[in-house]
Amino acid sequence: MAVQLNELFFICLTITQGGCMFPNNHWVEWNDSQLQPTIQRLMKGYNRYLRPNFNEGPVEIGMSLDIASIDAISEINMDYTATIFLRQRWRDSRLVFPGNESVSVDGRLVSLLWIPDTFIPDSKRSFLHDVTVENRLIRIFSNGTVLYALRITATIACNMDLTKYPMDKQVCTLQLESWGYNIQDVVFYWTRGNDSVKGLDTLRLAQYSVESYYTSVSEAVYETGHYPKLVLHFSLRRNVLFFILETYVPSTLLVVLSWVSFWISQSSVPARTCIGVTTVLTMTTLMMGARTSLPNANCFIKAIDVYLGICFTFIFGALLEYACAHFYTMQHQTIEDLHRELLRDFAESNGNGLVPVVSSSQPNQSLEVGSTAEEPTEEPVDNDIRNHAASTEKVRSQGCGLSSVKDASRRAAAVFIVKNPHNIDRHARTVFPTAFLFVNILYWLYYLFL
Repeated sequence: MAVQLNELFFICLTITQGGCMFPNNHWVEWNDSQLQPTIQRLMKGYNRYLRPNFNEGPVEIGMSLDIASIDAISEINMDYTATIFLRQRWRDSRLVFPGNESVSVDGRLVSLLWIPDTFIPDSKRSFLHDVTVENRLIRIFSNGTVLYALRITATIACNMDLTKYPMDKQVCTLQLESWGYNIQDVVFYWTRGNDSVKGLDTLRLAQYSVESYYTSVSEAVYETGHYPKLVLHFSLRRNVLFFILETYVPSTLLVVLSWVSFWISQSSVPARTCIGVTTVLTMTTLMMGARTSLPNANCFIKAIDVYLGICFTFIFGALLEYACAHFYTMQHQTIEDLHRELLRDFAESNGNGLVPVVSSSQPNQSLEVGSTAEEPTEEPVDNDIRNHAASTEKVRSQGCGLSSVKDASRRAAAVFIVKNPHNIDRHARTVFPTAFLFVNILYWLYYLFL
């Protein structure tokens, strides 16, 4: 009897590498009747290559998940990395033993048992944790139920729609499928519905917050058949406060800074040019920095790109405003200098009391000169008037088409003539802030509520 107990004890050491444990984690002394229905059934008469209920129907496998952490979410690669505890339960009638106890055995005994071939179809990279040993758990209940748990870290693909970035909401999935067994062999189900997933409620992420999640059961259809599939859907809402402080506020302040030039004198060319060029270059740098964390080649026009484009347009518009104001100021000054020179020439050539009257409000008009001279000076003027009337009548006799085109050209040119260039800055002080405020209202209403 002592020899038989020693042999059984050696089998127990071989299988569990040191002992057999009950769930209360206390060592017990096994006798022959306790060892026979557990250890010997694992060692004798058990074929791990055949699934339970072979030729008798599919095996029902219950799943549950604990999301330990979501380490990284990458918009560039469109994936996320998560560490999960995956638990699977199924019933194997070949492992039934008397009693109401359960036996926790060493995880390395997984090679002696049949286990489901569950995999994650969207996984790019994954590994099983093995410090200090492989993180596996096998627990066998007296009714033949097997609990198989393991801790894995996987990088899983997640298709993202970045059109509303950074006010976006992403819906990612975690799918579980059977690799080789179709729906005639195994059936997957969530053990407690949506409550089968734990950890998402208390998860804390850097840029996201978990908005909602739910589970579903479906089938994966491939060329080789229909396979069971479980899907966990969870929605991630991006925290926009970080982007407001990092991108939106600086870009808005740059736009406001570009308006400072409207209150600077137009004669201060270096000051206004420096403000315009500096704000344009700074905005360009800010736009380049905002794109470094995003995919370079994609079909998305993101919300942040739209806003940065709006800010860049207003900043560049402020620079063009000064260019136009300076151009019309120089043009107006040139016309005034020309009029002064003409007045001086008339005054020098007619020192006998001539008082020239020059209209400078419209530079495209000819000079009108009045005089208090005697009758001899009026005759040449009358001759000129008669000659001008004759030539005009001649042109009209040839046709009025050319004159109408010239009149239209003069009216079109008169639209672009600014009588007072300083009014450009005065109007810009109102138009630019009002337009920017209006565009901001439309932008935030669209991307936050539509």
